Parts: sequence; structure tokens; C-alpha cells
Amino acid sequence: MSTLPDHLDIHLIRILYLLLCEKNVSRVALKLNQPQPSISASLRKLRELTGDPILVRGARGMVPTQHGQSLLEPAKRILEETERLFERKNPFIPNEEARIFRIAAPDYLDCQFLPNVVAAMRRESPKSRLEIHSLGPEVDYVRLLSDGNLDLVIANWEELPQHLHVSKLFEDPVVCVMRADAPYARRTAADQMTVEDYLRLPHVAPTQMLPGYQGVIESCLESMEMSRNVMVESAYFGLIPYMLTQTDLVLTTGSQFVRHYEKILPLKVFQAPIQFPPMQFFQLWHERVHHAPEHKWLRDQVSAAARALLQG
Repeated sequence: MSTLPDHLDIHLIRILYLLLCEKNVSRVALKLNQPQPSISASLRKLRELTGDPILVRGARGMVPTQHGQSLLEPAKRILEETERLFERKNPFIPNEEARIFRIAAPDYLDCQFLPNVVAAMRRESPKSRLEIHSLGPEVDYVRLLSDGNLDLVIANWEELPQHLHVSKLFEDPVVCVMRADAPYARRTAADQMTVEDYLRLPHVAPTQMLPGYQGVIESCLESMEMSRNVMVESAYFGLIPYMLTQTDLVLTTGSQFVRHYEKILPLKVFQAPIQFPPMQFFQLWHERVHHAPEHKWLRDQVSAAARALLQG
């Protein structure tokens, strides 16, 4: 019984397929623009590999043997699958095609950002499905991106994870906000909060959202050997502005996030007395989807939503 060579030549399978179709060495040589002796040598090699004549003389020329005929469909399938492996990627046509996109993002983004992404998706690719997942310290987003359970992660990092693709979306300057009629807010101008006041006032802060990442505010304070008076931690960031309206708590966050709530809630925004670095938001993805046309399109929609946010 013959054994397969370590490297089976796809070209040899193509010759096998054509020989079984054409049943003529000369016609196969003509189709492949190769000399007839070369095709004859390939036929000999195929006979050696299969242990079968493959083609034999019949009344009107060559005919496949029973075993040779049984190789026709497998050879055809191999050639078709090989072509699919190396065919050029077709462009993604958003309004015609249906895809599933999976995005993870924290809820401390601007309230209009993700809704704008969803609106663009529904408008441009109505057959596609969008799944938006939450982020938390228990979420191993690097593994989820690698495994294909997530396509894109949007968040702010101090140090970006290695081995992933990244593009910057926007920066968000840091401000402080509290209830407009809180005793401190009533007697202090928006640009006169002192460092001492800031450190002394009771704060509400989000719980750690990303594993190993304590956040821009805590990292900056730690680098200056300072600490603030955090009295409440909340995993529900979107509820924190409503907590402010009933307490004396201070929230330190991005101005984009505050912009929506200060229009609908009795809040007062203060200039941060400490020069915190701005929150920088990025989109992050794996090499697995880096070249896929539909995922390039998805990232373009997210980038466009970020630009619109800054222009709004």
C-alpha cells in the first residue's frame, strides 16, 4: 500500500482532475501549457501514489479505471477548497449583507456615543446584528478577542495591552461635578475648588472596570502621593449622576460624560484643581479580524461616531 508524500503538490491534484476529465494526456498538456512528457511523468507518479493505473486504453481512447473515477469528485473538492483559501476577500456591502458584530464597552462613555454607533449600524447595515457587552474586572477581554467572542473593545487604558491593534477615538478632559445646591457648591465658584478641598470632600468613584487598571484619577493621585476621600464605589456608573443629586458626593470624570447629565439634572461642574491627564479612549481589536472587510467597516463606524461626538 502506497503512502502519501510529506508534501502533496496541489498541481499534481490538478493534473489528476484534468486527466480524469479530459481522458487525454495531450489535451491536458495543452490546457496547462506544459510539454506532453511532463504530463506523462505526472501520470506515472499518480499511478505510483495510488497503486492504480487511473487511466487505461478503451475502445475509443483512454478511460478511467473504477478507482480512477472515484478520485474525480475528491480531487474537484480539494481544488475548490484550495481556491477558496486563497481567493481575494470580497468587499463588505453593508446594506445587503448580514453579520454579527460583538462590541464590549464600559458604561462611562458619553451617553450619545454608543447610541450613535447603533444608529449608524441600523441605518447602514440593517440586516446585521450588534451585540454590546459590558466590561468589568472579571472580563478577560484579551482572551475573548483572541477566541472570537468579541470583535472590538472600547475603553480607556493607561497602558495599552500588547499584541493587539489599537486606534485612538477621543480624549476627554477631566472635571469634577456635584449637586448644584450642595453647601460646598453654593459657596464656591466653579474655578475655585482647591486641592485641599478636593482631597477632603466625599467622593463617589467607579469600581475597577478593567483588570489590573486602577484608573486615570487614582494613578495620577498616587504618583503625587495624594489620596482622595472615596466614600462610595459603584459598578453602575450610569447611576452615579443621580446619586449626586441626593448627596454631598463629588464625582471626578470626563467632561463628555458630564455634558449630558448637567442638562437634565441639577448639577454643578467644577474645574479640577489637580491637572489630571485627559481620559483617552481607544478601540482595540485582534489580528484575527484586522484584515476582514466587514470589521474594517465596523471600526470606521466607531471612529465616525467618535468624531461626531467631538464636533457636537
